[in-house]
Amino acid sequence: MADPKKLFIKTYGCQMNVYDSERMAESLGGSGYIEVSGPEEADMILLNTCHIREKAAEKVYSELGRLKEYKIANPNVKIGVAGCVAQAEGEEIMRRQPMVDLVVGPQSYHRLPELEAKAGNGVKALDTDFPEEDKFEMLKARPKAKRAPAAFLTVQEGCDKFCAFCVVPYTRGAESSRPVDRILREAEDLVERGVREITLLGQNVNAYHGIDSDTDGGRTWGLARLIRRLSEVEGLERIRFTTSHPNDMEDDLIAAHGDCEKLMPYLHLPVQSGSDRILKAMNRKHTAEEYLKVLERIRAARPDIALSGDFIVGFPGETDQDFEDTMNLVREVGYASAYSFKYSARPGTPAAEKGDKMVDPAVASERLQRLQALITTQQRAFQESMVGREVSVLFERVGRVAGQMVGKSEYLHAVYITGDVQIGEIHRVRIVESATNSLGGVLVA
Repeated sequence: MADPKKLFIKTYGCQMNVYDSERMAESLGGSGYIEVSGPEEADMILLNTCHIREKAAEKVYSELGRLKEYKIANPNVKIGVAGCVAQAEGEEIMRRQPMVDLVVGPQSYHRLPELEAKAGNGVKALDTDFPEEDKFEMLKARPKAKRAPAAFLTVQEGCDKFCAFCVVPYTRGAESSRPVDRILREAEDLVERGVREITLLGQNVNAYHGIDSDTDGGRTWGLARLIRRLSEVEGLERIRFTTSHPNDMEDDLIAAHGDCEKLMPYLHLPVQSGSDRILKAMNRKHTAEEYLKVLERIRAARPDIALSGDFIVGFPGETDQDFEDTMNLVREVGYASAYSFKYSARPGTPAAEKGDKMVDPAVASERLQRLQALITTQQRAFQESMVGREVSVLFERVGRVAGQMVGKSEYLHAVYITGDVQIGEIHRVRIVESATNSLGGVLVA
């Protein structure tokens, strides 16, 4: 029996890429590959890339440069680039880095085995199509190995919003929702293998409108109905979803936060700016006031909800007043956590054409520091408010200290305890201290 081939995947970016990397590994498993933890022992090295962050493509080229040593040491090593940078750059990757053997976009990774076979025969393999077939249905059945207690499950891909700064519509394509029955089958399979919490993923997940061809005459379901159906899966204890758009927070989804016990009280709802003028330039199609009204309705449904958001600082044309509008919105909301970034142009996006309106980089950096300081203050205040409270913790791993176990609260806080619990168990914990990025607690008898 031939020895298994070894695969190393380096994953960049969002949770969806984490999910995609898992499916890529499973896909290549049928070709005899097993995953390893480092590139030095791999027969194939695969970079699953993200195009959202600053200078994403250049970072990938730099990483490829560092991988040359493995190709020199073993010319039979196959090197591939997958994900959104692969979709955006295509043949340019092979032109700039001839050592790359295959390039595959995020909608075509179910074709990895045939691309790997071509590369194995010395043929450069490229696939950045948007194929008609459902890649999830084309993938082989997932192996029945035991899983970690929390898992991702992609239910929706692509985006039709065309925000001026974003490449997703170009790299992931138009909005597409997976059929209900296929999501349910995958969720049930995950639960059978030990998963107790599932995070539903989508570039615009609350735009989900999937067909239920099995039981509902081909009607479409929204995300709220899908969540309620998933809550009926025995053994699935927690449900989350990310990432959402304010314009798609429909009434039934807001109501689900109040009446669906398994839907966790945490919501990531990006706004990007607190300035209506900048929101319009971003093509967000909502105002700051409309965003705040959505949050007001969500908090009415679930008063203890933890809110998270995304912000871009230094968008072309942003003035001091625009930035102050963002700071004021953050002060009004009071976020449990948030992510903030300095604007950087993405080739091919409308905002990239506004070079004459670029904000001075030093000004943008100073604004970002101020915003992040405010967000950090709010995050720490929310964490400290948990001290003395009881939370429900799903334990996921062993801690760094002997006897310590670490898990996640319903509010997505990392919580550590010293006690006799097992991975995959859920226990009530009383919080006794707040650390920089975690909470310390004791088991409640």
